[in-house]
Amino acid sequence: MALNWDDIVCIIPIITPFNDDYSVDEDGLRALVDYLIDKQSAHAIVPCGTTGESPTLSHQEHIRVIEIVVDAVAGRVPVIAGAGSNSTREAIELTKAAADAGVDATLQVGPYYNRPSQAGIAEHYRAIAAACPLPIIIYNIPSRTGRNIEPATIAELSKVENIVGLKDASGDINQAGAILRATRNEHFYVWAGEDALTLPLLALGGQGAVAAIAHVMGDDVCAMASAVRAGDLPAARAIYDRTIDLIAALFCEPNPAPVKQALEWLGQPAGPLRPPLARMTEAGKERLRAAMVDAGKLS
Repeated sequence: MALNWDDIVCIIPIITPFNDDYSVDEDGLRALVDYLIDKQSAHAIVPCGTTGESPTLSHQEHIRVIEIVVDAVAGRVPVIAGAGSNSTREAIELTKAAADAGVDATLQVGPYYNRPSQAGIAEHYRAIAAACPLPIIIYNIPSRTGRNIEPATIAELSKVENIVGLKDASGDINQAGAILRATRNEHFYVWAGEDALTLPLLALGGQGAVAAIAHVMGDDVCAMASAVRAGDLPAARAIYDRTIDLIAALFCEPNPAPVKQALEWLGQPAGPLRPPLARMTEAGKERLRAAMVDAGKLS
């Protein structure tokens, strides 16, 4: 699929539905793809990301989930597969396998746990880009990886032809602004990865969001982006004000437990979480349900 990144605003990192025995619910995954495209305005779908519980998937399951999503999407929107690792060799292997499965691009999380230098991080991404021509979106989430990818490193990598953008989950809007300023002339796109910061990032010139919340409020993410692009900040703020409590509730317990619970209430396939992740507490459920009712997502 020829990608027009200007049109890709709302990227949904799809959950992985499981059966009660923790096997992948393949039929549920296919149904959920249709729901996200038809009902939540997904412009692209990311299988095997953080929200997809990728750390608990075997390599075989990882590739199988990608294959199912590619087949279910059937060319309607791009598929951007999570294919990152803290081993450069393993990331290259996963990326090539994802390419063979027919994805349109990959999302590459920063190397985690082994805490490489900025030079090591840059070389990691260059090696993946050289090994496979698919477009790459860098995923910076230092709260999980233990290492921030600094603006200078991202600016350097933005010059690599097939490194096309960043999912910024740094939680630092000043850093996001620095990256946007440094990459504005590189045809490089920045999507919010910290869902509560979607509006300020859009206002700074960001492209959109890779948003777990879009399982429930994809239309709101798209409407907020459209309002900002039209210069209608009051309309964008109204959407933010209406949904910020729901955004907070969707992260009141470890992701993706609240997202899966919300989908279950909406009649969509979700199933349990694989240990060590656990279902929501009753207090968390009460908070989430109240926020969904207030935002008009549940009656």
